[in-house]
Amino acid sequence: MNYKINAISDFNNDGEIHIKESNIVFGSTSKTSESLPNPAELFLGSFASCMLKNVERFSLLMKFKYNHTTLEVKAERLDNPPRMDNILYNLNIYSNDTKLNIDLLQKNIEKHGTIYNTVKQICTINGTITRTIND
Repeated sequence: MNYKINAISDFNNDGEIHIKESNIVFGSTSKTSESLPNPAELFLGSFASCMLKNVERFSLLMKFKYNHTTLEVKAERLDNPPRMDNILYNLNIYSNDTKLNIDLLQKNIEKHGTIYNTVKQICTINGTITRTIND
């Protein structure tokens, strides 16, 4: 598989990423640093998207149902050289399905996630997956 995106940025304005039919504006100036995602947050968003895509994918393969998920991802930025490290995630799956095998799901996400495995080559990743029973 091959991937392609396009991005633009004008002087003293924010950038924009064009992916298929989506446009994602990101902060590249100080005036929007509190309102738009920065490149580090987009990086973590890509990591999170990979995990959530794989929950959907493995729900079909592992034959379990879920209502929705929540995912929190945190990371530490190191300074020399500037880089992300120590990614921590907490994935919560809202499901009443007893066929949901959390340990196997986590193993599959960690083994088959494209972004997950790319990031794992350069930094530490730790996390938990929990299930919440729907009322």
